[in-house]
Amino acid sequence: MPTHSADPWMIQHEGVYYYCESKNHHRSIRIRKSRTLAGIGQDPGVCVWNAPATGRNSHAIWAPELHRLGNKWFIYYAADDGKNENHRMWVLESESDDPMGKYRCCGELKTDGWAIDGTVLSLDDGRMYFIWSGWPGHKDGQQNLYISQMKNPVALTGHRSVICVPDQPWEQKAMPICEGPQVLKRNNEIFVVYSASGSWTEHYCLGLLRYSGDDLLSPSAWTKHGPVLESTEEVWGVGHCSFVKSLCGTEDWILYHSKSSKTHGWDDRDVHAKRFTWFANGLPDFGKPAPRSQSLTQSVPVFTPAAVTTSAPIAA
Repeated sequence: MPTHSADPWMIQHEGVYYYCESKNHHRSIRIRKSRTLAGIGQDPGVCVWNAPATGRNSHAIWAPELHRLGNKWFIYYAADDGKNENHRMWVLESESDDPMGKYRCCGELKTDGWAIDGTVLSLDDGRMYFIWSGWPGHKDGQQNLYISQMKNPVALTGHRSVICVPDQPWEQKAMPICEGPQVLKRNNEIFVVYSASGSWTEHYCLGLLRYSGDDLLSPSAWTKHGPVLESTEEVWGVGHCSFVKSLCGTEDWILYHSKSSKTHGWDDRDVHAKRFTWFANGLPDFGKPAPRSQSLTQSVPVFTPAAVTTSAPIAA
């Protein structure tokens, strides 16, 4: 994806990749689709929602995520009224079965304070949990990861529980931050991969939580590892990821953004993807970020035509 592009969210549904992003100076949400990972940037996409002119969700639309829950599509996004301290999580619901169709706003999720980067953890038994980044108090200066059980796709059931605080040196560069949580599952195990340190710096990196308890709301049930993907001499500010499978289902891919400069700021970020594998101990092996000069077409995901069941027109 060309600069400026950040906070990548992609899912694969019925043989098609969908990419959800904030556009129009963070005032709208657009969805692209493609039959290949490398082709996603060729599709101009469709604007599925515009922020209202005024109100609590009228500005700074950050990190939207498209989720298929039950038989409906939902988009979770952060927004404020022009003041960062009022950032909260909001949810849109599709009006049809088309992920690129119209959406209606279902309102704000009650997160007990400042919140961004919300994502959904769905269990096989139907239970759902919401995980996000929030302030421990009412002022900027630290971001923790919080979790709450969901009553349904548009409402939480109770108060937030903290599952991760930035207590490691690699999480405290420029500011102690844990944000951008993303769920990764394999072999009945649950992981949360998150971003750490200041997103505007070259030190932005990925950490990981491994679940090994019987209560998802308990901080003691999560074991921290990291950093699991970080900057190199060629690539800086690696963070805010999402995960997809190849169409044949045999390959795991991570999308993430990085900076093209060591200078502090957000305007030099672009999106990358790479295949990853797994260590013998069950943890993901993300390796090192690919050099910026390497094209994704040099290592495209395995494509299995039989896996494609949609007849919708999509990018090559």
